[in-house]
Amino acid sequence: MDLGVRDRGSRDPLFDAPYIDVDEWRDEPVRHRFVHGGFEGTDARFAMYFPPPARYQGRFFQPLMPVSGTEYGAASGALSHVAGLGGYIGFCSDNGGYLVESNLGSLMPFPGPGPDLTLHRTSAAVARYSRQVAAEMYGDHRPFGYVYGGSGGAYKTISCIENHLGVWDGALPYVHGTPKSIPVLLIAPSHVMRVVGDRLARVVDALEPGGSGDMFEGLSASERDALAEITRLGYSPRIWFDVDRIAAQYQGGVWSMLVDGIRRADPGYFDDFWTLPGYLGADEASSVAKARVKQEVTVSGLAGRSEVVKSGLRLPLSMLIEEWADAPAAVRLDGLPAVDLRGAAMTFTSGAAAGRVLYVVDALDDLVLIGYGAGGSAGLADVAAGDVVELDNSVYLAAQTYHRHVVDTDYPNWDHLHVDGRPVYPQRSVHTGTGPETQTGRFACKMIVVQALMDEAAVPIQADWYRRRVAEHLGDRLDDQYRLWFVDNAMHTTPVVEPGDPRPVRTTRVVSYLGVLHQGLRDLVDWVEHGVAPPESTPYELSDGQVVVPLTAAERKGVQPVPTLTVDGTDHIDVGVGEAVTFVGRVDMPPGAGVVVDAEFDFDGSGEFPEHHRPTPGGAGPLTSVSFTTTHAFDEPGTYFPSMRVTSHREGDRRSLYARIQNIARVRVGVHE
Repeated sequence: MDLGVRDRGSRDPLFDAPYIDVDEWRDEPVRHRFVHGGFEGTDARFAMYFPPPARYQGRFFQPLMPVSGTEYGAASGALSHVAGLGGYIGFCSDNGGYLVESNLGSLMPFPGPGPDLTLHRTSAAVARYSRQVAAEMYGDHRPFGYVYGGSGGAYKTISCIENHLGVWDGALPYVHGTPKSIPVLLIAPSHVMRVVGDRLARVVDALEPGGSGDMFEGLSASERDALAEITRLGYSPRIWFDVDRIAAQYQGGVWSMLVDGIRRADPGYFDDFWTLPGYLGADEASSVAKARVKQEVTVSGLAGRSEVVKSGLRLPLSMLIEEWADAPAAVRLDGLPAVDLRGAAMTFTSGAAAGRVLYVVDALDDLVLIGYGAGGSAGLADVAAGDVVELDNSVYLAAQTYHRHVVDTDYPNWDHLHVDGRPVYPQRSVHTGTGPETQTGRFACKMIVVQALMDEAAVPIQADWYRRRVAEHLGDRLDDQYRLWFVDNAMHTTPVVEPGDPRPVRTTRVVSYLGVLHQGLRDLVDWVEHGVAPPESTPYELSDGQVVVPLTAAERKGVQPVPTLTVDGTDHIDVGVGEAVTFVGRVDMPPGAGVVVDAEFDFDGSGEFPEHHRPTPGGAGPLTSVSFTTTHAFDEPGTYFPSMRVTSHREGDRRSLYARIQNIARVRVGVHE
């Protein structure tokens, strides 16, 4: 067996004393040996899942979570909705490998001192030690290693392979950002949410099938400016149908995890924003000045996770970590002002928690869901009724346009914020972020990047920035080591339908990229171990911050099927109640990407997809270019967005649990009496 690239990194003395505290065989979800432990003198913990020798083929898969704090994220599926992770014990066993995870060296979802521990050092130490355990179990050999992660896990994946040559043989970072992503870009959508507000519904309708196509129609000048600015920064206008979830998940939950770091890095900004010319807050007539709130309120009680979930509020990422399951998740506050308080700082001015700062993730009536920052990880544990809290959203409002003041000409999505190299707005001397040293583009293994074209957090154009750095390093050898696959109609997180969601629900609009990750890992194995090159990268162009891919599957390449759907030959139609209409769908596969195995139709936006069609050959070849025809009549008047969700598989296995790659197409049907 080819032993791959040898580990040229030195051993890390911090991790010289591994220990095992659990070692047992388990039968669920598949037969495997479970090994759990850590490293003496550290907070690092690991969990390893080894298949029986008969299933082992000499490799391991190592997922990296978006945040630290748990070594069970991918195996348990506890955070499966965050970035496609979940169910990987079965996947790894099915693909001849063992699964290894760690808590990234921290018991909390914050880096703490020495962020290199969570970025790469702990992961490298765990990978090395897993090889030792594997050699003891299966015999002397060097397992091939494949590391992958999404969102924050993608940062860590790239950091791992750039800092530890030879530890891993293949890498799959997905939905990844750049050193400017956090916090600079991630908070920027809150500006357009505040300025445009409910009128974002007009933008959504304009971009739907049968819409006007003009997303600026009906907006005021300030609303147009805000929408144009966020679009040029790289955010797809197609994401705004999901604005409520985006606001709760990122502008509330993720913001609370990042804000303490922002304030430490550039504390002067939050005073300058409200006082100096050139900053939006200094204009007393601006909308941001009018939105400022500073008010004292009183605690009347606490609420746990179950009560929050029952209320309909969405838990932030930090509270999904199982170790924090029993911590109070929300506080009831008397005297709340009737304004949007998402992102506001909550400073306790009395009681045992006096001086602690937490942040508002979301609110419903008097129930306020809190988020943990690195400086407030004690949370609500010692908060009691009667404690006084000062609410202040000044920092959150100021952060909404921070991107204007940290312009970097190396990033094309900042082009509109400078003219001839001169920034339009005053610039900060400190640019917050993870730093360019975390993404140098220099690595020795094979890499496949998966990026979502409707990503609401790691905008698609960021993959281009890293690709250019890789190309600078590899030159003519780029295609020998690197692939970039864009996935259409996919967002940063797996679409989930929740009770009470309005129709059309998320799963009739967007698809999961999980199948692409499965196939990408399989392709990495073939590429590394057998020299079989994966499908080509997706060609694309950049236009005002947007990534534009070719329309046809043959030109788009990558691995995703490309569907089209028409209703009576167009993308929209008006019919009467009970009148049958004909839907025609077509699906084409990129070269070498596999075949179509399924098509599902949803007519009412419920997400149930009750009608399934088996593909029939035609066009370019067997099951690589297929068509579907069906009819449907609507019983009630209204506006509907019927959708066709299609699935492909490389080997054509309809029953496979893995590597099922999806895409979706939609039309509009207006139904009248």
